[in-house]
Amino acid sequence: MAMEFHQLRIFEAVVRHRTVTDAAVALDRAPSSVSAQIRALERSLGVPLFERTPTGMRPTGAGERLLVWARRLLAQAEQARAEVAGRSRQVRLGALETIAATYVPRVLARLAERRPGVEVEVRPSVSRADLLADVIAGRLEAALVLDTGEALGDLGFPTPPEPLTFLDVDEVPLTLVAAPRHPLAGRAGLTPADLAEERLLVNAPNCSFLMAADRVVGPGPERVWTGGVPVMRAWAEQGLGVALLPEFAVASARDAGTLTRLDLPAPALSLRLVWRGDQEDVPGLRDVLYAACA
Repeated sequence: MAMEFHQLRIFEAVVRHRTVTDAAVALDRAPSSVSAQIRALERSLGVPLFERTPTGMRPTGAGERLLVWARRLLAQAEQARAEVAGRSRQVRLGALETIAATYVPRVLARLAERRPGVEVEVRPSVSRADLLADVIAGRLEAALVLDTGEALGDLGFPTPPEPLTFLDVDEVPLTLVAAPRHPLAGRAGLTPADLAEERLLVNAPNCSFLMAADRVVGPGPERVWTGGVPVMRAWAEQGLGVALLPEFAVASARDAGTLTRLDLPAPALSLRLVWRGDQEDVPGLRDVLYAACA
């Protein structure tokens, strides 16, 4: 029996949704049809592709190996259809909302200059985990996240087990700021110990700037949970604490004199373009992704 493309599409959907029922809903098929196609695919390959567990369908070792090929072949088939039909290459790019307004236009400008035939659909998100999950599932070709270090997730966030590739496309400078009348304003050579009694304004536990602040100021300052970057900036302006924020978010407030920089070194974060490792073999896609880099 031959392995067919529609079986690979069904197989990939079951892996992504973890149940036959959810995959059937996503594919607009009957669950019995999805189950039948999975059994037919397993017979054609001569190996079981799934373990049936209480928490859902989990790929076997053979299933994991097939998943790499399935996603690669499905992506190549979609590209072939687009090229034969004369459609432009389309790239779905996810990005954290905090950087969508400032840094994403730079990436789009590079692509427009270097690969003018590429159409980019930007999909902002407030969740890094959702962006990485969408890249793994093939709902995005790539995503822009904030990170640091040599490996994905060195900032401190969990990474999926599936292989992901990345390139750093920009630096995102950080600045520790406070109201101009803050007692530490104007003092040179601050250390984390100088901030031990301060109130550090922070966002959600998985926020990139909180993870960076944990590294820069250490555990001493009291964490004061606020909201997003605009709220953190506004509270700092009103003297409610100090905040570690991206330079682009505080530049205008510093120019206006409502915030001042505290002299504590803060390493920049990396704007990291992340994509699935198996997408490297999709003709032309790797070239497009590398063209987005500075």
